[in-house]
Amino acid sequence: MQSRREQLLEAALVHLLKHGLVNLSLRTLAKHIGTSARMLVFHFNSKEGLIVAALGELNERLQSSFEEVSARADRRSTQPPLRMFWDWASSKENLPSLRLLYELQIAAVQNPKPYARYLKKISADWQAAASKALSDTMRQEPMATLCIAVFDGLFLELITTGDRARLSRALNHFIEIARRGARN
Repeated sequence: MQSRREQLLEAALVHLLKHGLVNLSLRTLAKHIGTSARMLVFHFNSKEGLIVAALGELNERLQSSFEEVSARADRRSTQPPLRMFWDWASSKENLPSLRLLYELQIAAVQNPKPYARYLKKISADWQAAASKALSDTMRQEPMATLCIAVFDGLFLELITTGDRARLSRALNHFIEIARRGARN
């Protein structure tokens, strides 16, 4: 059975996935999830504390989901890990969750103090996931960093334009360039 904090966290996460972080107020959130702003502060200390808790939970769920997808993938598959990651992240199921993670990252640039630890953790988590998913010949820190940076840029463009076909072609082009570079 979930604790009251866990129930509130789950309800807040559902709300954030639907409405995002823009103009988020504890009073409005509390009203939508059937509690009071005072109770949210009691359980999470502040609006930022609630956001960090909700997005930390979301990040853990996404990490687990991606690890399951990666584990099921046949290493002999012709689909490169970065393409598999793109297809997973940009799927109808995962797109809203990743959009919310990116929204926090962008907001944190404006107000880094309450989010600094969270941002370092999420960066390290995804760096490890990227390294683990890469083939043995490409599994090195600079390549994992480059793959994340390319993915980040393409994903931001996806949530801005919605042009998945064009961005998928660009990703395939990057993958081909990386393959050629790994062979040389």
